[in-house]
Amino acid sequence: MLDFMARLHFTDADLEGFLDEAAPAETMAAIERALRDDSQLARRLTRIRGRRDAGVHSLGDVWRRERISCPTREELGSFLLGVLEDGHADYLRFHIHRIGCRICRANLADLQAEQEEAAPAATQRRTRYFQSSAGYLDRSE
Repeated sequence: MLDFMARLHFTDADLEGFLDEAAPAETMAAIERALRDDSQLARRLTRIRGRRDAGVHSLGDVWRRERISCPTREELGSFLLGVLEDGHADYLRFHIHRIGCRICRANLADLQAEQEEAAPAATQRRTRYFQSSAGYLDRSE
């Protein structure tokens, strides 16, 4: 009974997301747990993988796999800096927070970590520049 319910619970889109590591973390974990005990679900996943490997793709498959709706890392950096146009920034907020794209959230977290690490170094660099040029500035201007 459990195997039957597990197979009904996961759609092909869920399994595609699992293969692409693009499904929500809870869904990924549930599929992984179900695959341990459900041989029919494992065969279903194998069929989906085989179809994909054979080159049979729908427009939705290509869209998901190529992450067409995901912003570039440069766009995410511009988003972090607050320099995107309002409409573009609204879309990124929607994509990251509402859709919850795991790939983009990870990219954004990485960029934020880089930004936080770079801040003290930038402050030190500015201080050194100021100190090294202080004697060269003309006070009469």
